[in-house]
Amino acid sequence: MAKKILYSGETKKAVDNFPISGETVPLGVIHWLGRIKGAAARVNGELGLIDAELAAKIADAAEQVATGAYDDQFPIDVFQTGSGTSSNMNTNEVLAALSGAHPNDHVNYGQSSNDVFPSAVHLAALDLTTNELLPALRKLEKSFAKKAVKFKDVVKSGRTHLMDAVPVTLGQEFGGYAAQIHLAIERIETALVHVGQIPLGGTATGTGLNTDPKFAGKVIALLKRESKLKQIAPPLDRFEAQANRDALVELSGALKVLAVSLTKIASDIALMGSGPRAGIGEIFLPELQKGSSIMPGKVNPVLPEVVLQVCAQVIGNDTAITIGGMQGQFELNVRIPLIARNLLQSIHLLSTTSAAFAEKCVDGITVNKAGTDASAGNTLAVATALNRAIGYDKATTLVKTAAASGRPLRDVALEQGVDADLYDKTIDLRKIAAGNQKY
Repeated sequence: MAKKILYSGETKKAVDNFPISGETVPLGVIHWLGRIKGAAARVNGELGLIDAELAAKIADAAEQVATGAYDDQFPIDVFQTGSGTSSNMNTNEVLAALSGAHPNDHVNYGQSSNDVFPSAVHLAALDLTTNELLPALRKLEKSFAKKAVKFKDVVKSGRTHLMDAVPVTLGQEFGGYAAQIHLAIERIETALVHVGQIPLGGTATGTGLNTDPKFAGKVIALLKRESKLKQIAPPLDRFEAQANRDALVELSGALKVLAVSLTKIASDIALMGSGPRAGIGEIFLPELQKGSSIMPGKVNPVLPEVVLQVCAQVIGNDTAITIGGMQGQFELNVRIPLIARNLLQSIHLLSTTSAAFAEKCVDGITVNKAGTDASAGNTLAVATALNRAIGYDKATTLVKTAAASGRPLRDVALEQGVDADLYDKTIDLRKIAAGNQKY
């Protein structure tokens, strides 16, 4: 049995006009269009601008749209008119059919696609980031922090330029990863302050033509109260808020920094887990699945590889968002569907990936003590600790001699006149790894 079609002419035109990707507008945006339209109807009814009974019917229908009951009634391709007008009219038509209202005169009263659609995108991004991404990142930070404590006395070779460096602890490295995620959370939370400032009430060009002066403030207060999203607020300036999508570009930029951080972290973890015999082999990663269809017993760093792929996608999405953000003209940015599609995908991917990375990889990492002991004991950079006692030049000679001959650094040092007690007291690997800190 064919489903009942609730939308009408403008939606059908848009479906015919934009057979582009087969990918529709993100449902988060549709649901927030429903919330905004419902709140708008209630406020317009309260202000006596539309019939109170009709306003209640629109609000009831909007609640159903907001909760996903009519997701199949929003078929328009995401690559459509750059203001999102087609999807705004799609929403108006569906709500009109459900409530018996007129799509423009009642459902869209006091609104324009130019202020409502970007508001819905902002709030969808704010909602998804607040309720999915930030909790996932806090979990990932906690996972790294726990490992930092557990690994605090595991000494290994440090590496700079992929070459042996002075010893560090595995805990220090994991503490650094935890801090990277913590700072990413801070950057994202800072951006959300601006994302929450929505252009609602500006109507067509930011002037507020055809809307009651009290309308926007009341709708914003209602949305904030019911969603519990504390950042929802009026903009600093309506013309600024409507003419550009800088806040979304800012959020995407913070997500790009997160992707850069995760790329570094995932690369480190994959390298430290490489082996088991011919790699760095300082940690064991959880064995999640067979690593090869032909090589028996092979285990691959599958979760770090997922992280690296997702981060590449997020960085690519940010490039498109940046270009979309710079291409608004005068009173309106007209690349909003593109920005919405890429930004919400980035938020979703980073949310699911961060959670999986924590649960299926980081939480299960264990130390390969043979590997860490070997790297800590073999790095010739420990000679750095002798600099103050014997000087940089003599320490350099010891290192070069040991490297060329393959002999232990201690044997070479004693042969060249370094006091054994001085050497043994100075070359304390855990002490060297602590640097100038107590341990």
